[in-house]
Amino acid sequence: MTSTTTIASTMQDDFQLTIPAILRHGSTVNGRSECVTWLGNRARHTSYAEIARNAERLAAALTALGIETGDRIGTFCWNNQEHLEAYYAVPGMGAVLHTLNIRLPVAQVAHVVNHAEDRMVIVDGTLLPLFAQAVPELTTVEAVIVVGAGDVSVLGAMRVLHYDELLAGQEPGFDWPSVDEKSPALICYTSGTTGDPKGVVYSHRSTFLHALSGQAATLTGATDADRILTFVPMFHVNAWGIPYGAFMSGATLHMPGPFMTPEPICAFVRAERSTLAAAVPTIWQGILQYGQQHDIDLSSLRMGTSGGAAAPRSLLETFENRYGLRIIQGWGMTETSPVGGMAHPPAGVELGTAEEMDWRTKSGRVTAGVEMRITDDSGAELPWDGRSVGEIEVRGPWITGAYHRDPAPGKFHDGWLRTGDIGTIDDRGYFQITDRSKDVIKSGGEWISSVELENLLAGSPDVLEAAVIGIPDQKWSERPLACVVLAESAVSDAATISAALAEYLVGKVARWQVPENWAFIGEVPKTTVGKYDKKVLRARYSAGELDVLRLRD
Repeated sequence: MTSTTTIASTMQDDFQLTIPAILRHGSTVNGRSECVTWLGNRARHTSYAEIARNAERLAAALTALGIETGDRIGTFCWNNQEHLEAYYAVPGMGAVLHTLNIRLPVAQVAHVVNHAEDRMVIVDGTLLPLFAQAVPELTTVEAVIVVGAGDVSVLGAMRVLHYDELLAGQEPGFDWPSVDEKSPALICYTSGTTGDPKGVVYSHRSTFLHALSGQAATLTGATDADRILTFVPMFHVNAWGIPYGAFMSGATLHMPGPFMTPEPICAFVRAERSTLAAAVPTIWQGILQYGQQHDIDLSSLRMGTSGGAAAPRSLLETFENRYGLRIIQGWGMTETSPVGGMAHPPAGVELGTAEEMDWRTKSGRVTAGVEMRITDDSGAELPWDGRSVGEIEVRGPWITGAYHRDPAPGKFHDGWLRTGDIGTIDDRGYFQITDRSKDVIKSGGEWISSVELENLLAGSPDVLEAAVIGIPDQKWSERPLACVVLAESAVSDAATISAALAEYLVGKVARWQVPENWAFIGEVPKTTVGKYDKKVLRARYSAGELDVLRLRD
């Protein structure tokens, strides 16, 4: 018998998933949790309740200055308390927070500020000389708000306001407007490794859902017992959503400010007993190198996460063996808010075994809320069999479907984002990225994974860093060139060490994949977020600037 009555949801479906909702929870339920800003040899502790009051003051001050709904406010700041206050104040008042990458070339800083049409920029006083270089090219900025001390004369005729004075002139109790969860809240630009950076605009809803997902045990499992060291920059995809997730979970935030090198980071961990830490592999590698010469204490850390680039197996093994620290690899992009998955081993795998490390060196396991597929060159979907190789595509509530004022033809189709990552997926949802589409090496019709070669070479005690690019080859169309930074302990001549490293790879990959072309360099060039910048290496090769040694014909 068919029911004659209709049924509807009885839920309060009009409740808006917004950044002010995160702030309300964090400042009340978790009001005693803290933002801890490192000052070099001591820390400044500020409760989430006080952060919320300062965010109210900042929102009131910006409103008095004429900032309206939808206006963009830039930040050119370190990871610190004031930056966190802007994270809540600007989107909470209905404006859009634009976190500026302080490591971009000056011309690109000017480009993204003008492209986003920022009306004001909040600048850390220590960064004024750097930001001032872009000021003559800015077309939309009306004023610079300076945090802390700094020489404001470098800004010339630009209107200058002082953060502390703005807050002192206001009282807490700002009446937050009702913002639609689908309205824009934040904008970040890609690092611009190919052409100009592209803007990704996050909504309140996407930010809320992304932050909520991060609390799952399949990602970080953070609670109010945790103290999260955020040395992933706040200008880089909103510090991977950690500042918003912390207000949800109650985890204390450890902010290193400008002290981003291994020595102060290790001092911060020792002093404040961080329990979680998130960083790119180059930061983790730097801590390892520092630890070889100094006594460091990482015993408080229950877990580390690594993202932005593939972490070599040798790096994960060394941290576990030397410091008892488990680092879990994750994957994401500016376009994915960024977290798309993390490589926690599946149930039944014994901790501390080689099998467990096999799982942890995967790129990740697809997290709930993200859908993933791989496609071949024709666009046909490939099976999740762990063998079929294709381009990874994703969709979901925190995946961008476009770029800000940039059509980017071919990047989006049928509701899916083409990531540009090449890899495989198995039947449990673990994916392995083998290359970027622009970096893939196709030799004799077969693909060679530059990422795999790099990670294997990083395991040699003679290698500090290694980046592999494809170079033209008359017989095979393309062959790998290994660009290696040698460890200080490697004392052999170039021919001998090349042969030794080639032999080191034999048995780890098919013999035909072993590079015969080698170049020894002082440092692998890196992007503004610490990834290997292979386009620079390719340009140096094309210009004849690399001294290439060929082992065989």
